[in-house]
Formats: sequence, C-alpha cells, structure tokens
Amino acid sequence: MNKEKGTFHFKEAVGLLLLILTVIFLSLFLLKTEPHIALLNCLLVILLIGLLRGFGWKNLEEGLIKGIQSGIQPIVILGLIGMLIGAWMSSGTIPTIMTYALTIINPDYLLITSLFSCMVISSLVGSSFTTVSTIGVALIGAGIAIGLPIEWVAGAIISGACFGDKMSPMSDTTNFASGVAKVDLFTHIRHMSLTTIPSILITTVIFFILGRMAPIDVTSLSEMKIMVLAIESQVQVSSLTLLSPIIVIILAIKRIPVIPSLIIGIVTAAITAVSIQGISFSQFLHVLQNGTSFSIENEQISNMLNRGGLQSMMWSISLILIAFAFGGLLDSLKIIPTLLNGLIDRIHSKGQLILSTASSSLGVNLLTGEQYLSILIPGQSFKSLYEDMELDRKYLSRTLEDAGTLINPLIPWGVSGAFFAQTLGVPVLAFLPFAFFLYLSPAFTILYGFLKDRRTVS
Repeated sequence: MNKEKGTFHFKEAVGLLLLILTVIFLSLFLLKTEPHIALLNCLLVILLIGLLRGFGWKNLEEGLIKGIQSGIQPIVILGLIGMLIGAWMSSGTIPTIMTYALTIINPDYLLITSLFSCMVISSLVGSSFTTVSTIGVALIGAGIAIGLPIEWVAGAIISGACFGDKMSPMSDTTNFASGVAKVDLFTHIRHMSLTTIPSILITTVIFFILGRMAPIDVTSLSEMKIMVLAIESQVQVSSLTLLSPIIVIILAIKRIPVIPSLIIGIVTAAITAVSIQGISFSQFLHVLQNGTSFSIENEQISNMLNRGGLQSMMWSISLILIAFAFGGLLDSLKIIPTLLNGLIDRIHSKGQLILSTASSSLGVNLLTGEQYLSILIPGQSFKSLYEDMELDRKYLSRTLEDAGTLINPLIPWGVSGAFFAQTLGVPVLAFLPFAFFLYLSPAFTILYGFLKDRRTVS
C-alpha cells in the first residue's frame, strides 16, 4: 500500500481511539506510570501502526515536529508562570495573600470563599491560569493550614477559576469559541448562562455542604496563628506587595497579551522583592530558575512557601511537549478528521448533533490535550450541519465552550490539567471528582440538546 492510500476508515479510526484509551488506562492505573509514559506508549504504538500502514517516516516525523511547534506558546506561558510564582513568593505577594486568608477567612466557609473569590478574579481577568497561580496558590496554603482535604479546596479553586475562563468577555477561549462558530460574543455569553447558572448553583450548594461537613480540628485554628507568625518571620507582609498582581490584572482587563503581561508581572515583582524584601538581584534571578528556598523547619509551611521557578514547570512542559507531538502525529495520519466525518454521517437529530459535538470536543481533548483544538476542529467540522438542521449556531458555540474549555483541566496531559496539578500540588485524578462545575456544564448542554428534540417533536 502506498503512502497516499494509507489513510484509515471510520471503523479503523474508532479502533485506534479505543486502543489509545486502553493503553492510557493500563499505563495509568495498572502500571501506575506518570501520564508522560502513558502518552509516550500511545505515541509509539500509533507510530508503529502508521509505519505498518504505509506512511513514510518523513511524513510522520513532520507531524511530530508540527505538533510540537503548535505547543510553543503554551510552553512559554507555563515557563513564565512558573517564574512568576517564584517571583511573587520571594517578593512577598503570595505570602501576604496567605496571611490575609489565614487571618480573615472563616474555616467553615473556606471552600465557598475559594469558589467565589476565584470566580470574581477570573471573571475580571478572563484567565484561569492567572487566577490559579495567584489567589489559588494562597488558598491552597490556607486549606492545608485548616486541615481541609486538599482535593476539595483544589476542586473549589478550579471550578471558580474556570467559571470566569468560560464566561468572561476577557477570556481568550470565550472569544475563540464565539469566533469559530461565528456568533456574537455577548449572544454566546448569554446563551452559556443557561448551562452555567444551574451548574454553578449546584456546585455552590455542594461546596457549602462539604464545608459544613468537614471536620475542622480546633487545634488547627491555633496552628493557623503559628503559620501566620512563621510566614511573617520569613517575609515582610505588606499591602505594597500586592501591586504586582494588581498591575497584571489591569493589563488583563485592558486586553494586553498574556506573555508581555507575565513579563511585566515578573519585572514589577523584582522591584518589590529588592525594595521591600531586601533580597539581592542575583538571588531573585536564582528564584526565577529554581523557586524560593526559605529555611523553615516546619515541613508543611516549607511546602507552602518554597515553590515556583522555571524548573517547577518542567513536569508540565515535558508532558505538553509529548501531548502536542502525539496530536501532530494523529493529524498527519488524519485520524481525527476521519472520526469526525464518520460521526457526522450518523447524526439524525439535534440532540445527537449536540452530543456528537460535545463528544468530539472531549475526544480531541483526550487525543491532543489542547483546548483550542478541541474548539476549532469540531467547530469547523460541525458548523455546516448546524445550519442544515436549522439549529442556531449559538448552540454550537456553547457546546464547544462547555465540552472544550471545561473538560481540558480534567485530563492529566491537558494543558490546563497539567498546569493546575503542578501549580496547586494536587494531581488531576485527585481533584477531578470535586471539580463539579467542570462536568456539570457539559452535562446540562447535552441534556438541553435532547430536550430541544422533544420540544421540536411536540
């Protein structure tokens, strides 16, 4: 079989998808490997199948390289965020927020406070990454101090952060989904409220109940005071240290691109670190590479404060490199388009159309780990079918956002999932069951699709 005739049919593509999921499952849960190795195993299996099927090595290699090239921007962003976290640690920004959180927040309502505060910040800046890497890190520290299950706190933080990433007109994914579907931005946001409002209300109720159920040890309240004193012994707690994140938030609101905004955040943190904390510029540069290294005997407080730096993101960056290379390989084999075209031929109702769109976004997320592709590829593939079935394209844009943007953090090798896990120190599989908002929204989207079918019939 020659190279041009090596393409796969729909049933073969489905078989390959099942094979990929099987390899991932066995690697993660049976062999207990890191997601990097699970994806590498998949990459090697698909690479071998591609060679046996008649694809030339040069064609496959170009796919791998093209995939990695498409991941350069998120890799740069992750590296900068790692440095920014270290910068904000050494400048006293995050320790100051931690101190305020430990002093002000009622332990019984930390989960609700985490959810709402992350909703507000992410709605202002339109970025779950910025939200998680600033107030999210501080809230995780507060949760550890109080003794709450860390996966609960992470679930609340991520749910709140992704709320703004989905609903804010400042969000790049919100603009991207409406743009791909060719829907007015604010029409898109209003339509998403039909799935977002019930999802966030249910999420709020669940976290309120969990917060009231959580066993708050009375001794943890005195430990919180000890932690505050320990933090204050290491850094100068001051509201002036909050200037850098405030500047970053203002830049985000003004729609300044994320990379220059992060660089400005690092530069302003350097000024704060040198002028307020009294560290040398050479020490600050060391922090950018390796993170902070406060001398603290208490292991719990040490884990809270000694974080960040470019090296701290290498786990996530290496995972994303493999994921994007794998996505490029699948693209060179035309497996994803084959799957989508096969789905399109089997759609006969509006409910099936919305379910297929959501499933496709989920599938692209699983195969590539990239939320933009999970919006772009299904959006382009299904758009004409929405028009043929006389279903307003706002249903397409909402489905792409619910099943594309929100599912990515639930995938260990997804760009968002890898970043959240590394930044908060909580594995994806640990916080996944508690990120309620992220899977309630897609569930409501699919439910509304089939309810629309019933209303159409009636």
